[in-house]
Amino acid sequence: MGALDEPLKELVGDRTAKALADSLKLRTVGDLLHHYPRRYVERGQLTSLDELEVDEHVTVLARIEKVTLIPFRGRKGDRLEVVVTDGRSRLSLVFFNQGWRQKDLKPGLQGLFAGKVGLFNRTRQLASPDYQLIDSEEGTSAAEQFAGRLIPVYPASAQLPSWKLSLCVEMALTKHLADVGEPLPADLRAEHDLIPLPEALELIHRPHSQAEKERAQNRLRWDEAFVLQVALAQRRAADSALPAVPRRPVPGRVLDAFDARLPFTLTDGQRKVCAEIFADLATEHPMHRLLQGEVGSGKTLVALRAMLAVVDTGGQAVLLAPTEVLAQQHHRSIVEMMGDLAEAGMIGGSEIGTRVALLTGSMGAAARRGALLDMASGKAGIAIGTHALIEDKVQFADLGLVVVDEQHRFGVEQRDALRAKGEQPPHLLVMTATPIPRTVAMTVFGDLETSVLDQLPAGRSPISTHVVPALEKPNFLTRAWERVREEVGKGHQAYVVCPRIGDEEEPAKGKKKRKEEPEEVGGADGEERRPPLAVVETAEKLAEGPLAGLRIEVLHGRLAPEAKDDVMRRFAAGEVDVLVATTVIEVGVNVPNSTVMVIMDADRFGVSQLHQLRGRVGRGSAAGLCLLVSDMPAASAARARLDAVADTLDGFALSRIDLEQRREGDVLGQAQSGVKSSLKVLSVLEDEDVIATARAEATRLVAADPALEAHPELRTALESLLDEDRAEYLEKG
Repeated sequence: MGALDEPLKELVGDRTAKALADSLKLRTVGDLLHHYPRRYVERGQLTSLDELEVDEHVTVLARIEKVTLIPFRGRKGDRLEVVVTDGRSRLSLVFFNQGWRQKDLKPGLQGLFAGKVGLFNRTRQLASPDYQLIDSEEGTSAAEQFAGRLIPVYPASAQLPSWKLSLCVEMALTKHLADVGEPLPADLRAEHDLIPLPEALELIHRPHSQAEKERAQNRLRWDEAFVLQVALAQRRAADSALPAVPRRPVPGRVLDAFDARLPFTLTDGQRKVCAEIFADLATEHPMHRLLQGEVGSGKTLVALRAMLAVVDTGGQAVLLAPTEVLAQQHHRSIVEMMGDLAEAGMIGGSEIGTRVALLTGSMGAAARRGALLDMASGKAGIAIGTHALIEDKVQFADLGLVVVDEQHRFGVEQRDALRAKGEQPPHLLVMTATPIPRTVAMTVFGDLETSVLDQLPAGRSPISTHVVPALEKPNFLTRAWERVREEVGKGHQAYVVCPRIGDEEEPAKGKKKRKEEPEEVGGADGEERRPPLAVVETAEKLAEGPLAGLRIEVLHGRLAPEAKDDVMRRFAAGEVDVLVATTVIEVGVNVPNSTVMVIMDADRFGVSQLHQLRGRVGRGSAAGLCLLVSDMPAASAARARLDAVADTLDGFALSRIDLEQRREGDVLGQAQSGVKSSLKVLSVLEDEDVIATARAEATRLVAADPALEAHPELRTALESLLDEDRAEYLEKG
């Protein structure tokens, strides 16, 4: 497959190669051959123009309806307006000082038109688009090129419209198709009726029919699923060969004492998951388990029992949290749950207990020194903290278990650095409160065993969720603030969540926004939107207006750590009525007396994030209420998302909606591994059968040939799929 590594400049020239690399990250012949069409159109089958999204780069097949040359008033120059249609809707094309294009663009002709959809006078248009007529009167090479074939429409860019990409692909197919290897074993291809890879590549780019396109997609779908599952199977095989210290619970020690004090009974789900974890901890190989569960399903309790089991064996456990607020919350709640069992060596402490150390980056020198000493000496059986736990000076006497909370917020290097602090690889428990569809778990976390908590503990109250359309019905927003006052009047507390901190200077050009501050998104019609509502300004307005007289505090990431901890302590103690906060409260914050949450500009948050946020209310005996405030109109996609959140409390159903909107690339690419997704045809939601079968086949093949010595083409495909960054991601788990 060496020829497929050939730089594109050898094939298409320097200028086009630079455009391919800069705009589409395509650098080699192989990259180009695996840049598949986004969709296909047939001659005469016009693009539905009313589905075009503002600000999207599009390629449409449409018929020219009207051409008008309009001179500018009072100055030189003119504007050529071309109206194209799909038979129902219309789209304007605008060319400035290019009246000569009237010779080409004549009513009745069909063409491919490419550009960025904009708005002018509330009408969608393409300004100075690229175009290629496919049935002009004279007959063009384009008409011949697409004769009798589906017309591929590629993911393109401003510099490279779809048909120019098509010409580049044609050159690559003509010159290099014979160089394409065959990564899938012959018996697997025969069993699943898969065409050879060279044929699949030709048909994906040059299909004459829908049936040919589907045969090509089926084969390429298998390539993506199988090669990725082979990588994960190799990772699982390598993990199973590593040594680890077995950690079997010791009767009569701290775990039994803790269980005896629990004021409630574990759910069936918690008991089942704990049994799975304890079975893993008892083996001589490191546990690699993903614990996912609904908001409020009791994951922290399950993790604490696993940590106490390790402490009973003389080992130590670490809980890594993504934020100081969450680390402090975990420390506070675990110490409260354990009571004197967390005070070993102190006056009144239990003789069989241990210590629970907290380590964050902002701690004072004395407290930090004490925590480091307790961890290094082994006095602290449990350590809880943020990234500060990863620093070189942090040492453990016998690290046996690493628990990573909300793992998607940590980089690979950070998790690996913590795991490296054990003399032998410690057991690993990864937790996420974001429910993950089974297919995604098999694909993203394929090297981890999975446990699911989908049962809420007894006593948890239901949460009702409603959309508040602030622009359409201002009285609904007024009523929302009345509901907050009513809940506070009953002795309860409330959250108000905003997307932005506020009271800050605009970020410098090129400077990244804080994680708490979402990117600007277009309005309902793609028009300029006001900035997202901010915590600081919103708190002031509420204190002066609808919530005047209530005890209001703010919480966000720019507060000093001591101030953050103080606010959370007072809120948990009932000394604050309304907490106006950013998403720092998204996970782990547990104040059972909070019954209502108002999320401002709710359309600026993701579906799963909204589900996480509302999980902060209804954690006690009183019912929870979540109000999603939005300015977006009823017919918009943003409102449809909010309606979906309001309609169900099923996190797994919402995670599918979230994934469909974000597409797999975000889940399997940058959000997980920091590199671009390799999946182009495979859908982790729709192709469950292919993924499950590929996983079984990959496991069987790797068991028989761990180094893939009998499958050199598969090994090469694996190296191509898993570049250094992605391979390192899988290696570090």
